[in-house]
Amino acid sequence: MLQRIQSVYLFLASLVMFLLFLFPLVHNVYINGVPSTIKVTGIFQDVNGLQTHTQSFIALIAATAIVAILPIILVFLYKNRKQQIALCYGYILIVIGYTFWISQTVKDLVGDVNLNTNNFGIGALLSSVSIVLTILAFKAIQRDEKLVKSADRLR
Repeated sequence: MLQRIQSVYLFLASLVMFLLFLFPLVHNVYINGVPSTIKVTGIFQDVNGLQTHTQSFIALIAATAIVAILPIILVFLYKNRKQQIALCYGYILIVIGYTFWISQTVKDLVGDVNLNTNNFGIGALLSSVSIVLTILAFKAIQRDEKLVKSADRLR
């Protein structure tokens, strides 16, 4: 059912992934001697004191949108809990792969520059939050499945 707690967790996981469009992955890093901010949408560099969008990541934008929509799709599979559980596992693997892709993209752009903890933005942590919320949804789906099985036994 849509009013269950796992629906809330999955909607929050989707919202967190959509927040990647707003928050930077890495900021205050120098690319070609210019202070830059790297977001999922592209590279923003300081040009004459203004943040200018200098490079776009079209594939990363599309992948982020798809990864952000998947938890919403999982919400509407509430009638088949076993499939929903399996797809939660799959979604976690997709987010792990997506996060690896993002980290490799940032690593290639930054090059030999060492990143410190003060360079990482909120966006670097958002995929981890999405994984945690998906795990919480998975646990809630399992509890529902266990409850339905126990009710079937009583009949």
